Amino acid sequence: MLYLCIMISELFSQWHISGLVVGLSTFLIIGFFHPIVIKSEYHFGVRCWWWFLLAGIAMCLLSVWVDNEILSILAGVVAFSSFWSIKEIFEQRERVLKGWFPMNPKRKHEYCPENR
Repeated sequence: MLYLCIMISELFSQWHISGLVVGLSTFLIIGFFHPIVIKSEYHFGVRCWWWFLLAGIAMCLLSVWVDNEILSILAGVVAFSSFWSIKEIFEQRERVLKGWFPMNPKRKHEYCPENR
């Protein structure tokens, strides 16, 4: 597996497409986190914010630990996308309260004004 990663990294360097690969991957990672935030808030509310914190910390550590430059960059992108998702999970709750997204009927009591 490591050999394959090294070969792919050398191929990217040889063709000078590392920037394009990182850019496209970043775009896809951010796009992947958007529905995760929506589904997480719907099913678990804002109390799942610490999941994103732990994922972000783990990916930061992985980013420092990995030798491959592209994988390290992508781990950093996932880490900071996770950190950004903490903010987004609370903003998603506000969007639900405004009626922009559906409210989970099983957790209707969590959306009361005194619980905000």
